Amino acid sequence: MSLVIAQDLSLSYGKKVLFDSDSFTLGPKDRVGLVGANGTGKSTLMKILAGVAQPDSGSLTYRRRARWGYLPQEIAGLPEGTVVEAVMSTVPGRDTLETRLKETEESLSAATDEEDQLELAQSLADLHAELDDFENRFGRHHAERILKGLGFKDNDLAKPTSALSGGWRMRAALAGLLLQDPDLLLLDEPTNHLDVPTLAWFDGFLRRSSKALVLISHDRDFLNRQINRVVSLELEGVREYAGNYDDYKRLRAEEKVLLQARAEKVENRRAELQGFIDRFGAKATKAKQAQSRAKMLEKLEKVQVLEERSTMKFRFPEVDRSGRDVVTLEGITKRYGAQTVYDGLSGRVERGQRIAVVGANGAGKTTLLRMVAGELVPDSGTVTIGHNVVVGYYAQHHADKLDRQNTIIEEVRPLAADKPESYVRGVLGAFLFSGDDVEKPIGVLSGGERARVALAKLLLVPSNFLLMDEPTNHLDLDSAEMLIEALKLYGGTLLFVSHSRSFINGLCTQVWEVADGKLTPHPGNLDDYLYHQEQQRLKAEAAAGGASAARGDTASSVAMTEKERKRQEAEARQRRSVVEGPLKKEISKLEEQIAKVEAAQKEREAQLADPVLYNDFARAKPLMDAHREGKDTLEDLYARWEATQEKLAQATATLN
Repeated sequence: MSLVIAQDLSLSYGKKVLFDSDSFTLGPKDRVGLVGANGTGKSTLMKILAGVAQPDSGSLTYRRRARWGYLPQEIAGLPEGTVVEAVMSTVPGRDTLETRLKETEESLSAATDEEDQLELAQSLADLHAELDDFENRFGRHHAERILKGLGFKDNDLAKPTSALSGGWRMRAALAGLLLQDPDLLLLDEPTNHLDVPTLAWFDGFLRRSSKALVLISHDRDFLNRQINRVVSLELEGVREYAGNYDDYKRLRAEEKVLLQARAEKVENRRAELQGFIDRFGAKATKAKQAQSRAKMLEKLEKVQVLEERSTMKFRFPEVDRSGRDVVTLEGITKRYGAQTVYDGLSGRVERGQRIAVVGANGAGKTTLLRMVAGELVPDSGTVTIGHNVVVGYYAQHHADKLDRQNTIIEEVRPLAADKPESYVRGVLGAFLFSGDDVEKPIGVLSGGERARVALAKLLLVPSNFLLMDEPTNHLDLDSAEMLIEALKLYGGTLLFVSHSRSFINGLCTQVWEVADGKLTPHPGNLDDYLYHQEQQRLKAEAAAGGASAARGDTASSVAMTEKERKRQEAEARQRRSVVEGPLKKEISKLEEQIAKVEAAQKEREAQLADPVLYNDFARAKPLMDAHREGKDTLEDLYARWEATQEKLAQATATLN
């Protein structure tokens, strides 16, 4: 049964048509990536799904009693109170339960009839059981666990929500949604305000969930890890594809090639028929054949090839070679009031390095880049820029600082005063500003368009040392991918901050971890860094467990005979078998089912990879439907396997 049915949705803003009688459904286990270029209506469609916006026509039907939760890119506010109280208050039903409990207690206190007293006492017991269950699922302990996973410290939980900055308010709103555990999560760029450690936790939390999800994200890796289906907003309307984002790109490309081939075949046939008509139409002996071909010409199908939206296409210009040492930081100290961000920090960037700066929010990542760029002066210590180094700096706040009164061309023209206007227009064209678009005032541009203007300014002043602070914010997925490809070919040195896993993994050769006022370098990309962190965590846990076991051995003073020891071991094995046996059997059974479904999926994928299949839609559709059902089945089996494994781990821990 579908969770959501969207039927014939239409929406226009003036002459701009976003949706034109578009329909789709969402199943209870669908994990959907909503993709499309900036301005195509992704956030608008998300608002329609959340009931925040209404289409001009069409209908949206949710399954009866279905619950959904929506996280927009910007939130209006949070409930009053402390952080943990505000998060708990987002779960509907708590106030109603407590009111019913209070009313029942008052009624029981006032009741004099014995039968009424018994009935009210039973109702009170039922309400207490209901409230206990509610607390188990949505109580303080669970709320605190989610908040800590999202980066909140113990002393943050008692802070009033009014004291939170924008990024932390967004995290608290996200915590509220995760605590509610709705049937459908609607997440619009949820990682924009998450640092790398928090992103890793959030990624794992979502992957363990079996609930439906609609996700907008410019992080390709994150999207691929979360979704099993794509809803794309294309020029021809809303389209649906099975699989993750990589599958969507592959299937879309294959579909484009097949349609192009079919269109060429039809056009060749059209030309052949028209040629016969033109040649023999006037001849009496061939008139009947010409008429027959004219009818065939009318019946020829019209193949509509896929149109692709324009995307950014640019390359960074060639740059002069810098000295070996690009920047050196020595003894850097930086404070904001009583807060010490850096205390004796030192580091060095060498020519050609591509360094990602990671750490918790507030650790000083942006502060570090601003000091290197010269926008911020350290309280003590030195920042030394190397020989022949030309610094280029892109940051999100630069896009916000563009002069809103200027047109696009007026904003960028002074940076290339020695170049002809055709050159400047060419650069702007690479960032999708062509023709009269360059005369648009900055003030009317969207966040993504302003980000593209700021990037264009970076190209007009060639630099061999790029500093980039969250460069993919406000860019759509295709634009973020294009930026990665352009930076891969960039000949200079790169120091950057990003929360995008795909951006970091695609570019960095070294990770700088900033924490507690210090800087620790790690070789490799983000996956290498996260693996190292996980190994360190496991090592620390093992050491703590060993120390605990040693203390337990020292404290034990009860002598045990060999016979008694064997008896106890036998009893322990028996208890373990009783508890663990059914769980292990269930795991084994699930693994067999998973293996069978995976084998069937591989067989179907081999068939789906054959382009010829798509010439026969009647044969292709059942296979595609079966493939989607197989994915749903696998997701369900994986979720059950993980849940059973977790039960087994808990049982083992209890027995130990």
